[in-house]
Amino acid sequence: MAMKSKKKLPKKKKSAPTKAKAAKSAKPAKTGKPARAAGTEPKRVAEILAKLDEAYPNATCELKHESAFQLLVSTILSAQCTDVRVNQVAETLYKKYPDAKAFAYATPSELQQDIRPTGFFRNKTKSVMGASKAILEKFGGQVPRTMEEILTLPGVARKTGNVVLGTAYGIASGVVVDTHVLRLSNRLDLSRNEDPKKVEQDLMKIIPQNKWIQFSHQLIWHGRRICHARKPKCLECNMESLCYAKDKTV
Repeated sequence: MAMKSKKKLPKKKKSAPTKAKAAKSAKPAKTGKPARAAGTEPKRVAEILAKLDEAYPNATCELKHESAFQLLVSTILSAQCTDVRVNQVAETLYKKYPDAKAFAYATPSELQQDIRPTGFFRNKTKSVMGASKAILEKFGGQVPRTMEEILTLPGVARKTGNVVLGTAYGIASGVVVDTHVLRLSNRLDLSRNEDPKKVEQDLMKIIPQNKWIQFSHQLIWHGRRICHARKPKCLECNMESLCYAKDKTV
């Protein structure tokens, strides 16, 4: 008698994961953007500004100058150089080259030697001469008063533009972000960016526009006098209670 063959039951299909489970397993996409600085709460920013006003009520640009043009040249020369050294060079430089025309038609090799102590003198000579010629040919011998125009000058980026517009003309076009402002903005958790342009944008969002010029000077003064790169003098800092930087010395 033939045996009946057993029927094979169809395999159960695995149910698809629910939306809730799928959502849990999905990893958030990385944007590559730094998180918003936690220290940008308005009350804390106001306290920092008050402390800076208390410590440096008369802070100003430490580059010696008698005109917007001299300030422009000195700021170009200050790249990778101290203001003290630039001021030393400027004592004789502006006597020899009193205006834009003198710089524009200077002998390059001679000007290189005149500004050599500031470093990178070849590139700086090209920038100074190029900016001087542009001022003569495009702007009637006057340093322009808008960021858009000043950025067309050779060797001029936003930092230089902000220094000149803010200090010489009192125009708050942005925040000066030099090495001190960059370092302190990160230490004070006002920005978590490393690129100067992005740091400037961060600061412009949290600092009132009528404080941009003074804030830049004050932070630079604080960086030079107290909040040094290697050994900050935290015991002498009036913002110590507001600061939670990892490299504090107290």
